[in-house]
Amino acid sequence: MLKYPAGLRPNPQNDRLGSEVQEMEEKSGFIERNVVYFKTPGAGNTEETLRLALAAARAQGISKIILASSRGETARLAADLFAGKGIKMVVVPHQYGHKLAQRFPEALVSELEKKGHCVHFGTALFHTGEFYGTNIPDVMATVLRIFCQGIKVCTEIVLMATDGGCVQIGEKVIAVAGTRQGVDTAVVAIAAPSTRLHDLHITEFICKPLETESWPAVGGPPAATLKSEPGKHLA
Repeated sequence: MLKYPAGLRPNPQNDRLGSEVQEMEEKSGFIERNVVYFKTPGAGNTEETLRLALAAARAQGISKIILASSRGETARLAADLFAGKGIKMVVVPHQYGHKLAQRFPEALVSELEKKGHCVHFGTALFHTGEFYGTNIPDVMATVLRIFCQGIKVCTEIVLMATDGGCVQIGEKVIAVAGTRQGVDTAVVAIAAPSTRLHDLHITEFICKPLETESWPAVGGPPAATLKSEPGKHLA
């Protein structure tokens, strides 16, 4: 069983971690990773999720982290945490027109770009059903939310970032997203554009909440929800 050597648990400050862990993995037929499961979803997990994403990036030699941030608070926090760590962020806010006004500050776009990061206002792929006259994007989003809201968004932003040329097809990246506000989910992925969905691979979970966005993991949806509002939990 592959174990990290003493003193080499994922630590953003440990410069030797990436090369030594990669060498161990090449010699082993399988890999053991730690996955963190948050008891509840939401913004309270933001700092720990960013820390875990950074540790995983350093451990695996990944240089790009794709981050969902609608209002900019999480992007600003991540930029401070990742400063000087060799990480380039691709920040994906909501597209223009998603709300009446764009909530991601224009000044922050310039600030992040000066630090070497990219801000991509792409079309949210799982919200295009009305345009194309099909419910397939909604169905895809619902299936991904079985894991949690963050997994749905992580999948979406990797496709969007690759569509926009912010990451290369086949590039190994980390995607970070959350439930409503902040972040609580991080995954390792092999990037692909929306035209080549079969080439997108989510290879590892770094962290995620136990609960989905729709209802607690234990007990399932309230009976009243199923009886009075059929299908609402699938939106």
